[in-house]
Amino acid sequence: MAAFLCLIVPATALAQQQCEALDPAVARLLQAMSNNAQQVSYSGVVTLQRGGDMQIMELSHSVSNGQASEELSRLTGQDARVERSGHPTDCMHPGHQLLRATDTLKGSYCGLASVYKFRLQPGDRIAGRESLRLRAEPRDMYRFGHVLELDQDTALILKSSIFAADQSVLEQFQFASLSMAPGDPKEAVVAHEASHPHPQESEHLRAGPAWELAWLPDGFMATDSTPIKSQRKSYTDGLSSFSVFLEPLSVAIKPGEGVERQGSTVAYTRGVLLQRRPVLITVLGEIPTNTARMLADSVRLR
Repeated sequence: MAAFLCLIVPATALAQQQCEALDPAVARLLQAMSNNAQQVSYSGVVTLQRGGDMQIMELSHSVSNGQASEELSRLTGQDARVERSGHPTDCMHPGHQLLRATDTLKGSYCGLASVYKFRLQPGDRIAGRESLRLRAEPRDMYRFGHVLELDQDTALILKSSIFAADQSVLEQFQFASLSMAPGDPKEAVVAHEASHPHPQESEHLRAGPAWELAWLPDGFMATDSTPIKSQRKSYTDGLSSFSVFLEPLSVAIKPGEGVERQGSTVAYTRGVLLQRRPVLITVLGEIPTNTARMLADSVRLR
């Protein structure tokens, strides 16, 4: 659920009506979840369930001098570790802005309320902490639903489930144990929009033909300001995200498509000719297969 530079997308009259119907308690909870995501220091053991595959990991998030650092280590299966450090806590990403319904309701754009129906319910006790359950049901067929169990004190996500149209659970993340550092995240203030590029993007991804998507599902926005010739474009609706890759090929490949799914994440590939130029299109993200297929259909050279 990470996202970067904000785009402003006009709201329709229907979206504005849906925004007006958003429960103020839900709006406050979404805003708290966004505000506090980077401001709370915590560590714990988490489980990630994808179908029959279960992984157990150790996660830590620390905040010091306005900088956030994270470390994720696998405790089962093949050893792996991911680290991120030096991220400013006052850096506002598009996914955060989409969650801040109380701010966006005052303008012409309402974010998640236009594409999800929200229900707030009492939650379970998770990792020794009381929670509130927030259910986000998609208003269209282009995204999955979410059930979030949020800590009552900090709005930290204690448990997250992603479900398909038939209500089957595709993926579930949950804290098994959790320790939080003392502090009051309410004092934190987000000051500016993020504008930094992806530091790990290799140079070859920045060079290629100019291209665009002729169609996007409602509610999704670009996560960063990638160059027009970048081979990668990424998008988020605040709860889900996906990336589209366009790779130039020296020779055309046989027509057809490839689909692989792990939990809520799909990898969809297709070789096509665009303006007589062979390319490989890949869509990777937390979206239904048909959405990935439609995104691949909408790729156009400029």
